[in-house]
Amino acid sequence: MKIELAGSRPTRRAPAENFTGTVWNDPIIQADAPARIVAAKVTFEPGARTNWHTHPLGQTLYVLSGVGRFQTKGGPIIEIRPGDTIWIPPNEKHWHGGTPTNRMTHIAMQESLEGKYSTWMEPVTDEEYNAKLG
Repeated sequence: MKIELAGSRPTRRAPAENFTGTVWNDPIIQADAPARIVAAKVTFEPGARTNWHTHPLGQTLYVLSGVGRFQTKGGPIIEIRPGDTIWIPPNEKHWHGGTPTNRMTHIAMQESLEGKYSTWMEPVTDEEYNAKLG
């Protein structure tokens, strides 16, 4: 058993090479092998978002607060709110973040495949981000 006490894992700024804008990451768990789960509470300031990316075994997002945006490649932009759960299948290209005027916080959960959780790609352009909702 391992217990991580509140406040023992500092909030960190998400890496600029994978995100646009200000994004905060609060680690929840990164389990030791043979487990594969990693989870974090992620807060996107208004206008902030991930780059396009995929996950080899998929990803689950659970929205805690605020209003956000989510899109899979070629699909509509969807507005997401507290209580929404999104399952992204393995290797589905997508992005998520806050809206232009609202921050959004979600829990992101995914598993690793041979130590890899995500494949990061190009930034979401302002034109893609500001496109009409769904």
